[in-house]
Amino acid sequence: MIDKNSTKKQDVEQLKNAEKKFQSLIEKRNELNQVAKQFREERDMLNEKRKELKKDMDTLKNEREKLVIKMKAHKEKRNQYQQQAKELIDAKRKKKGDVIKNLPLRLEETKADIQMMEYEQETTILDTRKENKLIERIKQKRKEFNDVKKQMEKQQLIEVDLSDTDKAITELFKKADAEHEKVQKYYEESQQKHEEYKKIVNEIATLIGEANKKHKKYIETKEEAQSNHEKASEMRAKIVSVKKERMQRFQESREILRNQNLKARKELMDDDKLEKVAEKSVEALKGGKKITLSG
Repeated sequence: MIDKNSTKKQDVEQLKNAEKKFQSLIEKRNELNQVAKQFREERDMLNEKRKELKKDMDTLKNEREKLVIKMKAHKEKRNQYQQQAKELIDAKRKKKGDVIKNLPLRLEETKADIQMMEYEQETTILDTRKENKLIERIKQKRKEFNDVKKQMEKQQLIEVDLSDTDKAITELFKKADAEHEKVQKYYEESQQKHEEYKKIVNEIATLIGEANKKHKKYIETKEEAQSNHEKASEMRAKIVSVKKERMQRFQESREILRNQNLKARKELMDDDKLEKVAEKSVEALKGGKKITLSG
């Protein structure tokens, strides 16, 4: 009897522990699902911000491209004016013969070459090797300019009767300078847009990295929550099975007890049995013994 009660007590204790474990797993699952939801919301927020920045990036890209188109148009005009000026200088030189004898023309040509190379340096993106090479050419051209200038100081100025040509050359260079200012203006503005564009590109790259991290944490947390859910489902199935088994044992015990009671009543109600009991009772009384109802 003691062993039976002890076993029953152990069963009840194990069932309580199983139910506590089940509840703990459910709470852990719910907690993990909440954390996963937070990771998902943070990921979605980062992706939304990335989309907004992408729109800004596309706007900057379009603005930069428009500025580059304007810069190229003015650059083309500037080059045309410079080319026309150089052609006039060539025509002027041919009229005057030997270039060495016409040092002012040589000086103007050298100045034009220096100016064109400086324009190229200011408005063209070059790698280090090409830029150094261009700087060296400008340096050499400036030396040539200074040499010619010194010769002019020693040599009497040669009068050139080409005043209209001179005016035309001066006007073309003025127009070239004006176009170059516009080239520089649009170049600087396009570079500013490009820098803003690169900044947004870096921000988007950072956001993508952060969003990927949040997504990874979301997946990991969701999988852990699912694992707890599966364990809880297994524990619940075991609890239901144990309760069902205990209920079945209880019903079987009740059935056995009921059958035993029915059997006992049947035996007591049996006439032959009653008669034998009565005879035994009489004999017992005669012998001075205690009367019992057992068979």
